[in-house]
Amino acid sequence: MDINIKEKIGIRELVEFVLKGGDLVTTSSNDHSAQEGTRIHHLLQKKWPATIAAEVDLKGEFTHAAHTIQVHGRADGVRYADHLPSEILEIKTSPVAFKDLTTNTLELYWSQAKFYAHLLLTKYDLPQLKITLIYYQTTTKQITEKSVTVSRDQVKVFTNNVIASYAVWLDLVADLHRQRDQAITQLKFPFSSYHQNQHELAAAVYRTIASQKKLLVEAPTGTGKTISTLFPAIKALGAGLCTRIFYLTAKRSTRMVARDTIKLLHEHGLNLHMVVLTAKDQIIFKEERDLADEDNPFLLGYYDRIRPALLDILQHEQLIDPETIWTYARKHTVDPFEYSLDISLFCDVVICDYNYLFDPLVYLQRFFTQPDPHNVFLVDEAHNLIDRSRQMYTKEISSATLVPLLSQLKDQPRRRQRLIHLLERVLDSFDALKITLQRYHQETLMMTEAATDFNKRLDTFCEFASDWLKEHQQDELYDEIKDYFLTAHAFLKINDYYGPTFRTRLLVVDDELTIRTICLDSSHLLADSLNLGGGTVLFSATLSPLPYYREMFGLDDDTNQGLLYQLPSPFASDHLGLFVTNDIQTTYQKRPASLGQVSATIYQLLASHPGNYLIFLPSYSYLEQVVARFNRDYPEIATVCQTGTMDNEARTNFLANFVANPTSSLVGFAVLGGMFAEGIDLQGSRLAGVAIVSVGLPRINPETDELRKYFTAHHRDGFQYAYQLPGLNNVFQAAGRVIRGEDDVGVVVLIDQRFASPRYTQFYPPHWQHFQLTNSPQQLQLALKKFWHQHTD
Repeated sequence: MDINIKEKIGIRELVEFVLKGGDLVTTSSNDHSAQEGTRIHHLLQKKWPATIAAEVDLKGEFTHAAHTIQVHGRADGVRYADHLPSEILEIKTSPVAFKDLTTNTLELYWSQAKFYAHLLLTKYDLPQLKITLIYYQTTTKQITEKSVTVSRDQVKVFTNNVIASYAVWLDLVADLHRQRDQAITQLKFPFSSYHQNQHELAAAVYRTIASQKKLLVEAPTGTGKTISTLFPAIKALGAGLCTRIFYLTAKRSTRMVARDTIKLLHEHGLNLHMVVLTAKDQIIFKEERDLADEDNPFLLGYYDRIRPALLDILQHEQLIDPETIWTYARKHTVDPFEYSLDISLFCDVVICDYNYLFDPLVYLQRFFTQPDPHNVFLVDEAHNLIDRSRQMYTKEISSATLVPLLSQLKDQPRRRQRLIHLLERVLDSFDALKITLQRYHQETLMMTEAATDFNKRLDTFCEFASDWLKEHQQDELYDEIKDYFLTAHAFLKINDYYGPTFRTRLLVVDDELTIRTICLDSSHLLADSLNLGGGTVLFSATLSPLPYYREMFGLDDDTNQGLLYQLPSPFASDHLGLFVTNDIQTTYQKRPASLGQVSATIYQLLASHPGNYLIFLPSYSYLEQVVARFNRDYPEIATVCQTGTMDNEARTNFLANFVANPTSSLVGFAVLGGMFAEGIDLQGSRLAGVAIVSVGLPRINPETDELRKYFTAHHRDGFQYAYQLPGLNNVFQAAGRVIRGEDDVGVVVLIDQRFASPRYTQFYPPHWQHFQLTNSPQQLQLALKKFWHQHTD
């Protein structure tokens, strides 16, 4: 049911939406299935005589009640006699034997051809037409042909019934949109007045959507970014300037903020449908997790129940979050993940993770197969997108998982001989690359080309395994084979994008080889994704320097230029004390010698004003060193520490220590760029200040250093792009934990001499320009005391 409800629609999409029934089977598949189907189509079409025209475009228009529905499709073949059509040929491919096709699958095949027949019979004013279904079984290459003759009256009745069924949904959507637009017209801003800069930002967002341009906004904490972007976008929706809003985030917490903002607008009269999409493993029912598809009651008969399930939730709910989806999914016995995706077709606002637009492996095919300028993208916490997108286009595969899998397969070779042979060839390719490394006594190698020969063998395995898995779901090692197939498929999919911005890294660990395809620069890929919509707003509290982010989002060329917008902080600058220690060096080599200075500076921070403090360090190992020294020097101070294995419960417990109005000081130690460095909100007296130790440079490693070399070769400051700016953004984010509300007061101490250099100060945002430089512990002590004296009288 992967369609939008619209009055212009493909015939195959229309038929599947109205008539599809039976089970939803989530069998393994890959791009080879579509490619192989296209290849088979061309192979068969080449054998046709000149009297058969291939790939015939067909269009038609139907009127039903208030709707004029335009349909379009492409018949695989039309046979002509005396310049008139006499037969429609429809090719279908699948690994399933023809005799095992479900009744509904065959009905869909025939229905698509019947629609084509209606268009041809009407156009040429013919009484009847022959339809031939040509079915090609991909696993055996067996071809089955079946033919029927249909009359003009038969297919007219059939198509009218399909159109009438579809019009019911058009009526529903039209009614929902009328109610929505009327409510939006009357909708007022939900607060008594705009905060500083909010109206300016909202106006810029509205203009961006109206002109279908792209806008980058640095809006410091307190600006009210969520309401200032969603409210004008919804107003633009009601004015017909867009048809759907996608609110894209990096974290669950920001998705919930967006959901709550829509809820607030509903309390003030808004009337639209919103859905929050969640990852599959987080939303499916627990009892589904270990069930095969053929045993899963939420998948069996899914398409027989989905239409009533959709009508039910759309008619009774508007703010559709995972809890709501679970309730209705259980009521109608449908899989909640697939249900949520089908619901999204009818929603005006879709709140979801970045992956659903930007990840080539999991993007929403329902919406993002073709560009649609009427889709609006609101990208929250956009600073996260650069690293996240590089990760999306970086995949690896290892012989370490293949060797034990082959051993298991060989224990029971029955039905697996071809599979074993293909995997052995993949292993041979691993070994050939490993021998090359060993010959030159190297454990790792960075290459500018893809591992082409290896990829070809892996591709052959995937092509075979895709069909094999569909036929052998009862195999004892099905899950293990499927897991390796999915890893291989993901690796190959990313290699389809391979180009000058990619590298291949070979790495031998414990005599096993890992091949890693690395994306160094995802800017052109991000631009391609953003161009699938129209108006786009990328926003964050930390996007300094804006020109760098515009380049990293691929919006720096003449045809795709992003507009830049930097708002000042809405809070009084004197509420934040910002101090830079110019007498402490925390470079890697200097860290052992400066431990005592760092420990003493943290104590000065606490001694200047009682309260809760967070100290951020660039790594766990350095954190442990600083904590050990601090606890030794000041055992009377209570401390809590982030660890590398914290789950959600541990995270909650850590933050629970930061109580309001504390009677004694507490210091929490956390990792820069980690879970406590952004996305947490300790307002008021729950947090008095933050110290950031070192400039947060990523650790030097072959991949980050390759990134440096790449940007240097492209006439950029490679060190700045690979190390300095990513680290500095982590610093900005951590410092942003202080001053969360207009009455908040707090301090930030930057502990590293480098923070005082022009190389760093040139990138400080406008609300950091009042920073104070201290050259000794005494100066820092006096500056801190002066600040708190001014704000505690």
